[in-house]
This record gives sequence, structure tokens and C-alpha cells, in this order.
Amino acid sequence: MRFTPAARKAAAALSVLTALLTPTTAQAATLEHSAAPGDTLALPVRDALAALFVQSENRTGYERSKFRHWIDADRDGCNTRAEVLKAEAVTAPTQGPNCVLTGGSWYSPYGDRYLDSASKLDVDHLVPLAEAWDSGASAWTAKEREDYANDLGDARDLIAVSAASNRSKADKDPSEWLPPYAGYQCQYDTDWIADKTRWGLSIDATERNALTQQLADCPDRPITVTLAR
Repeated sequence: MRFTPAARKAAAALSVLTALLTPTTAQAATLEHSAAPGDTLALPVRDALAALFVQSENRTGYERSKFRHWIDADRDGCNTRAEVLKAEAVTAPTQGPNCVLTGGSWYSPYGDRYLDSASKLDVDHLVPLAEAWDSGASAWTAKEREDYANDLGDARDLIAVSAASNRSKADKDPSEWLPPYAGYQCQYDTDWIADKTRWGLSIDATERNALTQQLADCPDRPITVTLAR
């Protein structure tokens, strides 16, 4: 099952936000916030971007195996990948022994395509594991990395997409890759910022600049995020 929580101690404007006030970008850049895991924040996406901590990325020591996945957290016989596929199916698949899924259909928003087999889909970490490592997860405990890699608490964090589009994206951030379907790009950037906020991940300057430029052509949508750490 998918629940609804989200990510982090972010710098700025957020104490003001929890009081339901809207900060300016300058406030978001200067105010200090001490939110705790489980706190829920609501703010415009551009203010959420301004509140993210900016620092250079460092991939030293990264190994995909340091993010244990896919697990069966609720021990119902279906691992995280299967849980996402079941939750996001347009037409429900048939679930067989060992949670093998047959039939069903899915919509892949990256390329605006419908797919008719679970085998044609990847479950994408919207913010890739390597990007998370670069942005702060290298300092997390093994359990925190496992929780991140299997996060069913926010439907934006894991997404079923075509295998081809996921492999095209690989470990790239929005300065290097956007979904080929232009109609989904604003949503992608918005969800990227929500995911980084949920998990308290930083951004680098190139990533921030790209997101700022891209969001200039998008609605300044409010996002609601429950902090995971």
C-alpha cells in the first residue's frame, strides 16, 4: 500500500510556511528552519526550490548496493516494485504466486505511452539513488538509505515508467534530462523539488539554475510535503 509522508530539515521560510504564510524568495534563502520528521509543509514550488540547500555534489564511495531494495516491508509477499506497479496500474493486473503480475496496463508519463506488461516497466526513483548519494545520502545510515530506496510514503518518489525512458534518464538531474513528453516536464520538476524537500537533499548550482529557468514557464503550484527525515 502507498501512504502519504515526505522529506527534511530544509533551510528557510518553512517556519513561516507552517503558519500558512507565503515567504518571499529572499526569506526562503535566509530564514532557518528546524522541522522534524513527520512535519507537513505546504508552500509554492518556487519557494520550496529557494529553500533547498545548495552545495557541490560528491559521488565518492557510491555503490547502488548501499541502497537496499526492493524489500517487502509489510510482508505481504509483494516487494516495493510490485507495490508501485499495483498502485499505479490503469487496468489492474492479475496477481499470482510470489506476487507475479500478469495482464494489466500502465501509463508511462515520461513518454506519454501506455504499456500492457509489467515486464516493460521500470520503477524509477524520481531522484535517482546516485543523485541522492551526491546530495546528502552518503552521510545517512544504511537504514535511512533503505527507507529512501523503498519509499512508499509519498507517491511522487517512486514512479512506474517505460524501461526505455528510465534507462535514458539514468542518474541524470533536471539540468541534464527531462521527460521527452513536454506536457509532463513541469510536473516532473515540481515532484523533483518535493522529493528533495521530503528527504532533506541538497541541490547543486547547475541543478538549481536549470530548475529555476524551467519553472519560470510553469505554474507556481503549491506542494504539500511530509518530511521523512
